[in-house]
Amino acid sequence: MSAPGPSHLLYLHGFRSSPRSFKAVRLQQWLQQHRPDVHWWCPQLPPSPREALALVMQRLAGWPAGRFAVLGSSLGGWYASCVAEATGCPAVLLNPAVHPARDLRPFVGELTAYHDPNERFEFKAAYLDEFSALQPPRLTRLERYFAVIAKGDELLDWREMSERVQGAHLRLLEGSDHGLTDFDDHLPAILNFLQLTPTP
Repeated sequence: MSAPGPSHLLYLHGFRSSPRSFKAVRLQQWLQQHRPDVHWWCPQLPPSPREALALVMQRLAGWPAGRFAVLGSSLGGWYASCVAEATGCPAVLLNPAVHPARDLRPFVGELTAYHDPNERFEFKAAYLDEFSALQPPRLTRLERYFAVIAKGDELLDWREMSERVQGAHLRLLEGSDHGLTDFDDHLPAILNFLQLTPTP
């Protein structure tokens, strides 16, 4: 009898972030300890949304259909919704970006990476058009979505995020913050939604 939950798990980090995101690291540590059978992938996403999604979809094409799930934080949550709409997989959205083409306009130019200030990259105006072109008009089959949204998010509007996922499984936090520094408190609910239980 196979272990419950997905056999493959994809984590998509946020804007200027990396696979060193503490939520990604925390989840990977849990899998290594309790479910080493689950294949884990958290890629470094290129700044171009078109290239980022192409990278992800190319890898997913080799994964078993119906046996994978995606998680994403902030901009990664927006990417996760794109992946879920394209593949039909379950998705966990952590303070997900809703309108990146609008919200990231002030960041056009040369930026530094969050986890390595010495690493610089160019965020081009053309990427805003790519976001607009890739934006799913709405989320469908909302029962396969689980969103964790913090009213204390200092970067994104919790009302806008909540409206975007209306009808999904929702964990609405009275406080917390954009980075979900209390992530460990919500990890059990996320694992429960994904039907990931420790291997006996």
